[in-house]
Amino acid sequence: MTKQIHAIILTINLNLVKKDVNVLPKSYSDQEREYIIKRLKEEAAKCLAQYGIRRTTVDELVKRVNIPKGTFYLFYKSKELLLFEVIQEQHEAINNELAAALAEIADKPMSADIFTDLIYGFFKQTEDMPILRMLDTDEVELLIRKLPREVVEAHLKDDTDTIGQMLAYFPLRKDVDVKVISAAFHAIYFATLHKAEIGEDGYDEALRALIYGIVTQIM
Repeated sequence: MTKQIHAIILTINLNLVKKDVNVLPKSYSDQEREYIIKRLKEEAAKCLAQYGIRRTTVDELVKRVNIPKGTFYLFYKSKELLLFEVIQEQHEAINNELAAALAEIADKPMSADIFTDLIYGFFKQTEDMPILRMLDTDEVELLIRKLPREVVEAHLKDDTDTIGQMLAYFPLRKDVDVKVISAAFHAIYFATLHKAEIGEDGYDEALRALIYGIVTQIM
C-alpha cells in the first residue's frame, strides 16, 4: 500500500514538472523580442484606455498578445513598469511637439502671453490623450507607489532636463532654478487630475493663470 502511495505521489510530481516545463518561456530572437514588446505596449495602451491601471492585469495582456505569462516577466518585472513606459512614451511625443513649436518661434519676439499659450496648449493636449483621460489622481498615485524609486527619480530628472532644454530657447532671468520650475509644472499637472473638483466652469482660466504665474517669474 505504501509503495502504491509513493508511486502516485511520484506520478503527480512528474506531471507537475512537465506542466512547469511546458510554460517556461523559450529564448527569443532580437526580432521576436522587439515584436513582443511592441505588441505588449499596443495592448497595454488599449487596456489603459478601457480599464485604467487597477483593472489592467498581466493575465489580460498575455492573453491579448498570445504569449505565456512567464514570457511577460522576461520583458517587464511588473505590469506597472509596462504601463508607466506606455504613458511616458505618450508624454514624450507631446514634449517633442512642444519643443518643436518652441524652436520655431525661438528667434521671434516672445511675450509672457505667447509663452503661456504654448504651454497651456501642451497641457490641454495632454488632457485629450485617451490614456490620461482614464487616469484619476488615485490611479496615478497607485502607479507611482508601485514603481521602483529609481524609476520615478529617473523620470523626474528626465522631465527636468526636458524643461531645461525647452527654456534654453529663450532669454531667462539668471536666477531661475530649473528644478523649481520643473516641480511647479509637475504640480500643475497633478492639479489637472482634479479637474472635476476644481470645477469645469473656471478650470481653463485657472489653468492658464497658474501657467502665466510661472512664466512671468522666469522671463
